[in-house]
This record gives sequence, C-alpha cells and structure tokens, in this order.
Amino acid sequence: MRTSCWRIANAIGALLLLASCGWHLQGSRQLPTAFSQTQIETDDRYTAFYRELRRSLLASGAQVAEGPQHARAVVRVRHDATGQRVAAVSARNTPEEYQVFYAVDYSVMVDGVEVAPSQHVELTANYSYNTTTVLAKQREQTTIQQALARELASLVLRRLSTVSVQASRVGGGASGGK
Repeated sequence: MRTSCWRIANAIGALLLLASCGWHLQGSRQLPTAFSQTQIETDDRYTAFYRELRRSLLASGAQVAEGPQHARAVVRVRHDATGQRVAAVSARNTPEEYQVFYAVDYSVMVDGVEVAPSQHVELTANYSYNTTTVLAKQREQTTIQQALARELASLVLRRLSTVSVQASRVGGGASGGK
C-alpha cells in the first residue's frame, strides 16, 4: 500500500517538475495571440511543407484562416521546393549516395506589418542508393522529404514564437495609432 502511494507521489512530482520547467510535447508549441488567426499564403497547398506547417499551427492552438480578411497574421511562403542531388558516385560513375533537400523562403506579417523579413531555410539528408532496391529507396526518399518538411515547419513555428514579442509591439503600435 505504501509503495503504491510513493509511486503515485513520485509520478505526480515528476509531472510537476516537467510542467514547471516549460517542457511541452514536440509540435505543440503555444503561439502568442497575434497568431491565433493565421493565413498561410502559398501558390501550392499540396506540398509536404504546407501540410506540416498547417498541422503544426493547428496543434499550437492557432486557427488557419482561408483568406486575409479573417487573419491577423500571414505566413507568406514564396518558395517551396524539394528534390535530390547526387552526393557520391562509384568508380563506374553510377550514383551510390543521394542528398535529399527541402528548401523554403518565407516571411511573416502581423496586422499588415512585416515582422519577419524573407528568410531562406534549407535542410538536407543523405541516403545510400542501391540499384537492386529501387522501390525501397524511392520510399526512403519520400520519407526523408516528409521528415525534412516536418522539421522545417517546426523551425518556422519556433521563429513565430520568437517574433511574438516584436509582433505584439509592432501590431499594438499600428492599431493604437489609427
């Protein structure tokens, strides 16, 4: 009986320690109120990055607005590209390793004021290539691209949380002066 009480007390203590140090689940970062209604402005809503950014915003408590009239914040994705390039070749000049890349250019506006100027972010990962397992390697490339898109979305979300103080000041100043 006493052992189970101690276990429960230890579990509660551990949870309190985690909560007090600011620990939170990955992908569930709390965004400031300036980003409660956010529009993702992009030419292509079917990319892995768009899907991951949208998912991350929703997980953070933001609502993704369909148009600028319903959004206080706008994340403009100007460039969203993924692909692969040869990283290493054999003595017979056949690819042995590929580098998968995912690159985005984005900027952030709050209340019509650019609070994060255009920024280029690119992530890469390498994988070995074998001609006898072409289908498996294609699946590996797709999996890597999705993981890179998820990480890029996480980087953008972290950037939004660091911009938050500036966004509140800039947005508040613009609204207060009207």
